[in-house]
Amino acid sequence: MLRPESEAEQAFRAEVRAFLAAAIPGPLRDLTFRPPPEQAMAWYQTLAHKGWIAPHWPKAFGGMGASPVEQVILLEEMARAGAPDIPSQGINHLGPLLMHFGTPAQQARHLPAILGGAVIWCQGYSEPGAGSDLSALRTAARRDGDDLVVNGHKIWTTWGQHAHWMFALVRTSNAGKPREGITFLLIDLASPGIGRRAIRNIAGDDEFCEVFFDEVRVPVENVVGAIDGGWRVATALLDRERIQLGAPAQALRALERVRRLARQLAPPARAALADRIAEAELAVEVLTAAFLDAAERFAAGQDPGAESSYLKILSTETTQAVLDIAQELAGPLMALRDPFRLGDALVDPSEMFLQARRLSIYGGSNEIQRSILADRVLGLKREAR
Repeated sequence: MLRPESEAEQAFRAEVRAFLAAAIPGPLRDLTFRPPPEQAMAWYQTLAHKGWIAPHWPKAFGGMGASPVEQVILLEEMARAGAPDIPSQGINHLGPLLMHFGTPAQQARHLPAILGGAVIWCQGYSEPGAGSDLSALRTAARRDGDDLVVNGHKIWTTWGQHAHWMFALVRTSNAGKPREGITFLLIDLASPGIGRRAIRNIAGDDEFCEVFFDEVRVPVENVVGAIDGGWRVATALLDRERIQLGAPAQALRALERVRRLARQLAPPARAALADRIAEAELAVEVLTAAFLDAAERFAAGQDPGAESSYLKILSTETTQAVLDIAQELAGPLMALRDPFRLGDALVDPSEMFLQARRLSIYGGSNEIQRSILADRVLGLKREAR
């Protein structure tokens, strides 16, 4: 933390540290990948029972109502304790969106299930040929009485093979501009006509998935916002998503790897790399400060706007840079793909490095975020060709 903590914040940090020391199961500590659903959701539910699963949710909706500083304390202590990663599409993305755009019936049905970990959500945005350019999506939904009938194909869907529900963008009209015919839809993945196929990534995990829709019937009551009005909902979600992607969680985990590797080095080797270790620590402090600033202004009701794009770039590239430093510290051990013990540390240098390659792609690639900043902040208009 960049500033001195108050007595209340110090007490909260001590409470979090003690809880995590006792509550995290040994096999789930220090993983460089997200554990399988049964283990990840068991930890999710442990945090839910403690009341810490949704620190950024208002208390009125069952959240913790934590201050931005308390949120950072949780992130820092989770990283320090080696807490496992959990699915976040419901808690970070859909939940806050439903609080703002959802109907009372949608809120009553879905928010408690998200808080308690009874339902896993995934995000159905990207398609073949429509990733960063979401306005090009082709998954279509036609109105048939009280249902929308969905046909199409989503890809790069994190945990799509494990999820119970998907929030998706579908095309409901081809009239007007492409963005004007998009609808935001909640889809029960147990519905007939849905097929799923896992995709293995560069790190050897199958977190990604393709999801296919063949005449899938979805009640119109599952539309969030209005039919053909999904672009406004989607961009609001993306702004909130990028604020959460800008949180220092992954960078803090990466920094903890650097520190653990550094402790195993002989003093001469550690001294030789001292500048690089300090560089990693400083980069994460800068990111933490930027996140705190954005989170405090967001909590005060200010529109994040292009701020979320800047924060997404900073967070993802900081994490990758810190893991580059971890690679230097590991030296030839980077060639090993299986975890191993080095002194008192469990080391898996290559896994986290490979997993981090995707950070600058999902949530809108960093190239797209730079284009947004060029347009909205610098006023640089793209020349017509």
